Amino acid sequence: MNLKTVNEVPEKSKVLLRMDLDVPMENGVILDSSRLTKTLPTLKVLLDKNCKVLIIGHRGRPKGVDQSLSLKPVYAELVGMLSGIKIVNSVFIEDLLATETIDMAVDSNDIVFLENLRFWQGEEDNNDNFRNYLVSLGEVYVNDAFAVAHREHASIMIHRQLPSYFGHSFVEEAKKINIVLTNPRRPLLVILGGAKEDKLDYLGGLEKIADHILVGGKLPRLSPLPKKHDGGESKIIWAQLKADGLDLSVRDIERFKGLIAISQMIVWAGAMGQYEVAGNQSGTEAIALAVAASSGYKIVAGGDTGASIGKLGLADKIDFICSGGGVMLEFLTKGTLPAWE
Repeated sequence: MNLKTVNEVPEKSKVLLRMDLDVPMENGVILDSSRLTKTLPTLKVLLDKNCKVLIIGHRGRPKGVDQSLSLKPVYAELVGMLSGIKIVNSVFIEDLLATETIDMAVDSNDIVFLENLRFWQGEEDNNDNFRNYLVSLGEVYVNDAFAVAHREHASIMIHRQLPSYFGHSFVEEAKKINIVLTNPRRPLLVILGGAKEDKLDYLGGLEKIADHILVGGKLPRLSPLPKKHDGGESKIIWAQLKADGLDLSVRDIERFKGLIAISQMIVWAGAMGQYEVAGNQSGTEAIALAVAASSGYKIVAGGDTGASIGKLGLADKIDFICSGGGVMLEFLTKGTLPAWE
């Protein structure tokens, strides 16, 4: 894995910067802007090089244009952050396909921030015409959106058509996860949870690198696989869950905590129960406390998982918090990602 960094971007380039703009919001207010903060160093490098920066990204999963998922509030937040770092001219463009408007905006601004890519179907379809259009907007491509590096979407695959570089945050995340593959500590424990059924597709690949895999959240109810709750000869240990299936049982918690305590490397993706409901948080919180207390190398990924760690004030006890669970599992099981393949 040898990724060219943003430091190598030529001076005065017209740059397409793919950022992770999918920030959590409620009633138009951004609840957590850390995904923007992590790209500020990359953005500063480009501005110091006198580049023109076209920022592209997405928020949510809109079906066509959905103003509740507009990136306007994200643009306003980012401009506010930049005001304390560097004086820049910037503009927000609603119509991604308004080429002349974009060209004029680039001429008179340092930053041109484009509307949610997923308002246009060609983004998620990786449509050739849509991707070629995005390519036509810039001279250089910089990817600093690690959370979606496993998606073969148009804005992620631009690296095949333009001189391409990676932001500081992207490179740092890739390096931290790669430690699990290049320098694993044993026993290596993987904890899988959440409600996304596609995580089950990674079990075969994870068995090749892990000593034990603990499966909780909604996943035990979604899988047709035969389930062993005590492991035995299998590396995979499935939670039995409470009677309603919405959280770990007391027995699950004790079994999981025992394996966490003896592990020297822990990779955790996904909450252990329906974490957004108060009565179903005990499993996730118990596992979070156990992971934080471990002396091993600890990686945590995914929205609810990271949120639980933050809520409990345990973030400083974790070696690395990855921006996305799906991208981490893809990298660990395949050793590569579409974003640079």
